[in-house]
Amino acid sequence: MTQPLIRIVAAVIRDGAGRLLTVRKADTTAFMLPGGKRAPGEDDTAALARELAEELGCILVESRPLGVFSAPAANEPDTQVEGAIYHATIRGEVAAQAEIAELLWIDPTTPPAVRLAPLLETQVLPRLF
Repeated sequence: MTQPLIRIVAAVIRDGAGRLLTVRKADTTAFMLPGGKRAPGEDDTAALARELAEELGCILVESRPLGVFSAPAANEPDTQVEGAIYHATIRGEVAAQAEIAELLWIDPTTPPAVRLAPLLETQVLPRLF
């Protein structure tokens, strides 16, 4: 039996110090990249722009593909997540909005002692160097 699959698009957003922006959704414990599921008819860029505006209140200026990766979903048991991950340049101040409970800028070379989503921890972080 195959596991259910959630397909998402997510952003690697870095600040001037090289830190990586992570988010934690309400009623969850894992920090992950900002992003989410595509709406019907949306391509990756449109979905990423919409999700960043909704979750963080910022504008997507540019995106470059990092890759498509799979890992166990952070918040849905026995489910896989497939993420189309993009390096993103944004404009505007970021603030937790919509379902986002907390923002955390992390040093990707020495991640903090918080729970990271498997997709971020095992697939994205190793590819940022």
